[in-house]
Amino acid sequence: MSAAPGPAGEVRRGPDGRDRLVFRRTFPDPVAEVWSAITDPVRCARWFGTWTGDARLGGTVALSLTSDEDGGGPPAETLVTECDPPHRLAVRVAEDDGPGWELSVSLEPGAGSGSDAGTVLHFEQVLPDSFSPADAGPGWHWYLDRLAAVLAGGPMPDWAATLAATAQHYPR
Repeated sequence: MSAAPGPAGEVRRGPDGRDRLVFRRTFPDPVAEVWSAITDPVRCARWFGTWTGDARLGGTVALSLTSDEDGGGPPAETLVTECDPPHRLAVRVAEDDGPGWELSVSLEPGAGSGSDAGTVLHFEQVLPDSFSPADAGPGWHWYLDRLAAVLAGGPMPDWAATLAATAQHYPR
Protein backbone atom coordinates (compact mmCIF):
# COMPACT_ATOMS: atom_id res chain seq x y z
CA MET A 1 0.00 0.00 0.00
CA SER A 2 1.28 3.49 -0.77
CA ALA A 3 0.61 6.92 0.64
CA ALA A 4 -1.84 9.38 -0.91
CA PRO A 5 -0.36 11.33 -3.80
CA GLY A 6 1.15 14.73 -3.11
CA PRO A 7 -0.29 17.97 -4.49
CA ALA A 8 -0.79 18.27 -8.24
CA GLY A 9 1.39 20.40 -10.45
CA GLU A 10 0.10 23.36 -12.40
CA VAL A 11 0.88 25.04 -15.68
CA ARG A 12 2.33 28.55 -15.52
CA ARG A 13 3.58 30.87 -18.24
CA GLY A 14 7.25 31.74 -17.79
CA PRO A 15 8.84 35.15 -18.39
CA ASP A 16 10.03 33.86 -21.78
CA GLY A 17 6.42 33.11 -22.83
CA ARG A 18 6.83 29.33 -22.62
CA ASP A 19 4.55 27.18 -20.46
CA ARG A 20 5.99 25.31 -17.52
CA LEU A 21 4.69 22.44 -15.44
CA VAL A 22 5.40 23.48 -11.85
CA PHE A 23 5.23 21.50 -8.62
CA ARG A 24 5.68 22.68 -5.04
CA ARG A 25 6.33 20.09 -2.37
CA THR A 26 7.30 20.42 1.28
CA PHE A 27 9.37 17.96 3.25
CA PRO A 28 10.22 17.88 6.99
CA ASP A 29 13.85 17.13 6.09
CA PRO A 30 16.58 19.81 5.99
CA VAL A 31 17.61 21.28 2.63
CA ALA A 32 20.95 19.39 2.66
CA GLU A 33 19.13 16.06 3.06
CA VAL A 34 16.74 16.72 0.17
CA TRP A 35 19.63 17.98 -1.99
CA SER A 36 21.53 14.77 -1.28
CA ALA A 37 18.51 12.63 -2.23
CA ILE A 38 18.33 14.49 -5.55
CA THR A 39 22.01 14.68 -6.46
CA ASP A 40 23.79 11.71 -4.87
CA PRO A 41 23.80 8.98 -7.55
CA VAL A 42 23.09 6.14 -5.11
CA ARG A 43 20.20 7.97 -3.41
CA CYS A 44 18.82 9.31 -6.70
CA ALA A 45 18.65 5.75 -8.07
CA ARG A 46 16.20 4.81 -5.30
CA TRP A 47 13.45 7.12 -6.57
CA PHE A 48 14.29 8.65 -9.95
CA GLY A 49 17.04 6.98 -11.92
CA THR A 50 20.71 6.31 -12.29
CA TRP A 51 23.31 8.64 -13.69
CA THR A 52 27.01 8.59 -14.39
CA GLY A 53 29.36 11.24 -15.69
CA ASP A 54 30.51 14.78 -14.99
CA ALA A 55 27.82 16.30 -12.75
CA ARG A 56 29.38 19.75 -12.39
CA LEU A 57 28.11 22.94 -14.06
CA GLY A 58 28.52 22.53 -17.81
CA GLY A 59 29.16 18.80 -17.44
CA THR A 60 27.22 16.00 -19.06
CA VAL A 61 25.81 12.88 -17.43
CA ALA A 62 24.12 9.77 -18.84
CA LEU A 63 20.69 9.55 -17.16
CA SER A 64 18.50 6.43 -17.10
CA LEU A 65 15.06 6.83 -15.51
CA THR A 66 13.42 4.33 -13.18
CA SER A 67 11.66 1.85 -15.41
CA ASP A 68 8.33 1.38 -13.57
CA GLU A 69 6.57 4.27 -15.32
CA ASP A 70 7.42 3.88 -18.99
CA GLY A 71 9.71 0.90 -19.38
CA GLY A 72 12.90 2.90 -19.04
CA GLY A 73 15.08 3.19 -22.09
CA PRO A 74 18.62 3.96 -23.08
CA PRO A 75 20.52 6.60 -21.08
CA ALA A 76 19.83 10.18 -22.15
CA GLU A 77 22.61 12.74 -22.48
CA THR A 78 21.90 15.35 -19.82
CA LEU A 79 23.67 18.72 -19.61
CA VAL A 80 23.96 20.45 -16.23
CA THR A 81 22.95 24.06 -17.02
CA GLU A 82 22.79 25.41 -13.44
CA CYS A 83 24.20 24.08 -10.19
CA ASP A 84 24.20 26.02 -6.94
CA PRO A 85 24.46 23.43 -4.13
CA PRO A 86 22.32 22.87 -2.12
CA HIS A 87 19.72 25.21 -3.59
CA ARG A 88 19.35 24.92 -7.35
CA LEU A 89 19.92 22.40 -10.10
CA ALA A 90 18.85 22.74 -13.74
CA VAL A 91 19.46 20.29 -16.57
CA ARG A 92 18.63 19.81 -20.24
CA VAL A 93 17.83 16.19 -21.11
CA ALA A 94 18.40 15.39 -24.79
CA GLU A 95 15.82 13.41 -26.76
CA ASP A 96 16.49 11.71 -30.07
CA ASP A 97 13.09 12.62 -31.49
CA GLY A 98 12.37 16.02 -29.95
CA PRO A 99 13.64 19.23 -28.42
CA GLY A 100 14.61 17.63 -25.11
CA TRP A 101 13.45 18.51 -21.64
CA GLU A 102 14.47 21.53 -19.57
CA LEU A 103 14.11 20.66 -15.88
CA SER A 104 14.96 22.53 -12.71
CA VAL A 105 14.62 22.05 -8.99
CA SER A 106 15.06 24.73 -6.34
CA LEU A 107 15.21 24.09 -2.60
CA GLU A 108 14.65 26.59 0.18
CA PRO A 109 14.19 26.31 3.94
CA GLY A 110 10.59 25.90 5.07
CA ALA A 111 8.66 28.14 7.42
CA GLY A 112 10.03 26.63 10.64
CA SER A 113 13.20 27.71 12.38
CA GLY A 114 16.63 26.13 12.57
CA SER A 115 16.98 22.45 11.75
CA ASP A 116 13.19 22.00 12.05
CA ALA A 117 12.48 24.33 9.13
CA GLY A 118 12.14 21.52 6.61
CA THR A 119 12.43 22.13 2.88
CA VAL A 120 10.26 23.61 0.17
CA LEU A 121 11.00 22.07 -3.22
CA HIS A 122 10.04 23.82 -6.46
CA PHE A 123 10.22 21.58 -9.53
CA GLU A 124 9.72 22.91 -13.04
CA GLN A 125 9.68 21.47 -16.53
CA VAL A 126 9.52 23.78 -19.55
CA LEU A 127 6.85 22.25 -21.78
CA PRO A 128 8.02 21.91 -25.38
CA ASP A 129 5.65 23.29 -28.04
CA SER A 130 2.64 21.03 -28.61
CA PHE A 131 3.51 19.07 -25.45
CA SER A 132 0.54 18.58 -23.14
CA PRO A 133 0.78 18.64 -19.34
CA ALA A 134 -0.98 15.26 -19.55
CA ASP A 135 2.15 13.88 -21.23
CA ALA A 136 4.35 14.67 -18.22
CA GLY A 137 2.24 15.64 -15.19
CA PRO A 138 1.37 12.19 -13.85
CA GLY A 139 4.96 11.00 -14.31
CA TRP A 140 6.54 13.91 -12.46
CA HIS A 141 3.82 13.58 -9.82
CA TRP A 142 4.83 9.93 -9.36
CA TYR A 143 8.55 10.70 -9.21
CA LEU A 144 8.05 13.42 -6.59
CA ASP A 145 5.87 11.04 -4.56
CA ARG A 146 8.72 8.51 -4.82
CA LEU A 147 11.17 11.15 -3.51
CA ALA A 148 8.83 11.76 -0.57
CA ALA A 149 8.68 8.01 0.12
CA VAL A 150 12.47 7.68 0.08
CA LEU A 151 12.91 10.65 2.42
CA ALA A 152 10.24 9.30 4.81
CA GLY A 153 11.37 5.68 4.60
CA GLY A 154 7.87 4.74 3.46
CA PRO A 155 6.45 2.52 0.73
CA MET A 156 6.87 3.47 -2.91
CA PRO A 157 3.77 4.69 -4.73
CA ASP A 158 2.30 2.44 -7.40
CA TRP A 159 2.50 3.87 -10.95
CA ALA A 160 -0.95 2.68 -12.05
CA ALA A 161 -2.59 4.03 -8.88
CA THR A 162 -0.79 7.37 -9.24
CA LEU A 163 -1.86 7.65 -12.87
CA ALA A 164 -5.49 6.86 -11.98
CA ALA A 165 -5.48 9.35 -9.09
CA THR A 166 -3.80 12.23 -10.92
CA ALA A 167 -4.71 12.04 -14.63
CA GLN A 168 -7.71 14.35 -14.19
CA HIS A 169 -5.37 17.09 -12.90
CA TYR A 170 -3.44 17.16 -16.19
CA PRO A 171 -5.89 17.62 -19.07
CA ARG A 172 -4.85 17.39 -22.70
